[in-house]
Amino acid sequence: MEYSFIVNNPKRQMECFSSSFLWLLLLFTISTSFLNVDATFTGTYGVNYGRIADNIPSPHSVVTLLKAAKIKNIRIYDAAPEVLTAFKGSGIEIVVGLGNEFLKEISIAEDRATTWIKEKVQPYLPGTRISGIAVGNEILGGTDVELWEALLPAAKNVYSALGQLGLASSIEVSSPHSEAVFANSYPPSACIFREDIASYMKPLLEFFSQIKSPFYINAYPFLAYKSDPEHINLNYALFKSNPGILDTKTNLHYDNMFDAMVDASYFALEKAGYDKMQVIVSETGWASKGDENEAGADVDHARTYNYNLKKRLAKKKGTPHRPKMVVKAYIFALFNENLKPGPTSERNFGLFKADGSIAYNIGFTGLVAPSAASSSLLHYKGMGFRGWFQSSHTWVFTSCAAVLLLMLSS
Repeated sequence: MEYSFIVNNPKRQMECFSSSFLWLLLLFTISTSFLNVDATFTGTYGVNYGRIADNIPSPHSVVTLLKAAKIKNIRIYDAAPEVLTAFKGSGIEIVVGLGNEFLKEISIAEDRATTWIKEKVQPYLPGTRISGIAVGNEILGGTDVELWEALLPAAKNVYSALGQLGLASSIEVSSPHSEAVFANSYPPSACIFREDIASYMKPLLEFFSQIKSPFYINAYPFLAYKSDPEHINLNYALFKSNPGILDTKTNLHYDNMFDAMVDASYFALEKAGYDKMQVIVSETGWASKGDENEAGADVDHARTYNYNLKKRLAKKKGTPHRPKMVVKAYIFALFNENLKPGPTSERNFGLFKADGSIAYNIGFTGLVAPSAASSSLLHYKGMGFRGWFQSSHTWVFTSCAAVLLLMLSS
């Protein structure tokens, strides 16, 4: 009876449809708000997108490449507008870099940091998912004492500026370190920070502890092996079968160097009084080519390391010392960068060659020149659920609006 009344009553039809449409609108709005919760690191796998090259793909092509590879986290070493513009709407989490060359200026006053953020970061929000700012890179592992002194005030000014702009809760402030900040790291339980940087490291850790930022470490088994190939088991560095090492102080067994490096960082933090701080690997990788004196730098070893590391991270497990703390890492690097200075290895860390093809096979697909159809397929394939959902609910809203207008005109 009621059904017949609705079918035969255009006014009632309109009321029911309008009510349903509003409920749909509310449902999708709520769902989208849940999907767009900010996260600094999605999953466990990320990549460093360095651009010291004159022959690599455009940022727009890089977005296509990352989506196809289902890579959801990247780090860049600056805040290049062309990159941040290209990544708008991609859903990929980006940590931008405040270069070492800006630290002294930013450390002077908060307004300098505010200006930098207003110019380099804020204009691209919220479309581009900027989830972090890395203040400097490997500062305390270097030799410039003036930069050591500038690091903490620069980080504090950046954080304060973010707070003033209402961004502190969604953008993390951090600073990655090299292994050079440690006095020693073998065995892992013996790791401790160098005494000469302790007066800079301790207050920096205190600040990051207060704002709940992780400790970021650039950990390279490749560099360790290259420096001492006679005493380091190559299989241990490559996640291959090997006897491993036993830390006799803790009775913990390590079957790969990567885990040992992560745990060494945890032990150093504990000794400094920060046992609750998370460790995230901001850089790790293996060179596919090197000079004659660069042991282990070849395609086979690079493929083995990065393939096994990818598998290890996919398991979402911890380390022997912190089994419940899931390890997360950014791989260095996305591309071979032909303009990087230094030994040959520096220009050959890429998972992809300059033309976008794979440097070696670890399960990724290289960038190709797709037809219109395959390009569309690649786009949706790389979107994942979040992208599909947002695209689909846009289509639903458009369709509902079209039907509504049609009914109103009839």
